[in-house]
Amino acid sequence: MKPQNGSKLLRKGRASIKNEHYLITTTALERKPVFKQSEAPEIVLKSLHWCESQGKIALDAAVVMPDHLHFVMSLRSGSLAQLMHSLKGYTAYKVNGLLKKKGPLWQRHYHDHAVRQDEDLKEVVLYTLYNPVRAGLVDDFHDYFFWYCRWDV
Repeated sequence: MKPQNGSKLLRKGRASIKNEHYLITTTALERKPVFKQSEAPEIVLKSLHWCESQGKIALDAAVVMPDHLHFVMSLRSGSLAQLMHSLKGYTAYKVNGLLKKKGPLWQRHYHDHAVRQDEDLKEVVLYTLYNPVRAGLVDDFHDYFFWYCRWDV
């Protein structure tokens, strides 16, 4: 029997492995484009950098799209669930304050993909960074404002 979308069975077996690289995707509630305003995606990027400064993650790359977030990182402490709870809670508080709104900002769940050893981390990072190009927002991801990469690309 295939689990329904959002089912806890889909997350069964999710593991938080220290120093493992993950591609994380999380979406704004109802896919509303809440990150179109320049200060909102800056809040998200700064929050990811804060998580890194606190030793929770090593951030490799991130791109804040109008209605969702992708980032590649390796987990340094805590669990994925703790990281996402903290990140979503703080960014919701700050972005809601900016937009003068209340209530949830993010959809409840997130998607995590552990980067397998046979995958090239560079390919996963480039896949992440090219999201604005694939979405038709820019022709070159370098022209998109809301991205970060640890390495020169």
